[in-house]
Amino acid sequence: MNTNAASDWFARRRKLLAIMGATGTSLLTGFPLRNALAANAVEPTCVATPEQTEGPYFVDERLQRSDIRRDPSDGSIKEGVPLTLQLVVSTVGANGCKPLAGAIVDVWHCDAKGVYSDVSDPGFTTGGKKFLRGYQITDAEGRVRFTTIYPGWYEGRTVHIHFKIRTDAASARAHEFTSQLYFDDALNDKVLSRPPYAARGLRRVRNERDGIFRRGGRQLMLAVAESGQGYSGAFHVGLKLA
Repeated sequence: MNTNAASDWFARRRKLLAIMGATGTSLLTGFPLRNALAANAVEPTCVATPEQTEGPYFVDERLQRSDIRRDPSDGSIKEGVPLTLQLVVSTVGANGCKPLAGAIVDVWHCDAKGVYSDVSDPGFTTGGKKFLRGYQITDAEGRVRFTTIYPGWYEGRTVHIHFKIRTDAASARAHEFTSQLYFDDALNDKVLSRPPYAARGLRRVRNERDGIFRRGGRQLMLAVAESGQGYSGAFHVGLKLA
């Protein structure tokens, strides 16, 4: 990104964050979050979303499903505070935003104990397990929805959700984009004080002390609202494919 483009990008971001601060519990568009979720609508922002590291725990399971709480290896359901996650993917161009249909959107994150499925780590081995992983294909409006749980935390990281977007691999213009979503620290404190999270305590890394969060995390905050016994969250992803 050249100097002028970078300056324009950050200027747009500062303006956007100012709007968010003025509207309180609003989406990036300024629509009230509860109304937007109730209407199943997330207005495009026409601002490019920051890319972040994939991390060590991505596994290309090719597991197409919307409810990722269940482990198909044994039928068990991961315990945790329910979370409904909606992502809307659009391309960002000179003429505004355009919904990106037919893209593969993977989501993966740790459970309430900070454990990922189907990986080997010094703290756990979960080979063959497939909980809290899955993908959906964006519809004509660029939309996907997942049913999951609020993620827990593990040493060195704040609470987060990974996502990856891939366009048609057979196309000459195939594109891959990876990033992460974050939650407000006050909400993390509230959720993590509940079972089954509470057993781990609140010694976690907070957002501003997370080195990955500090590289664009403020622009990757998931807007959430209470929904039944859990939460609903929505985020618009703007991709520059050219």
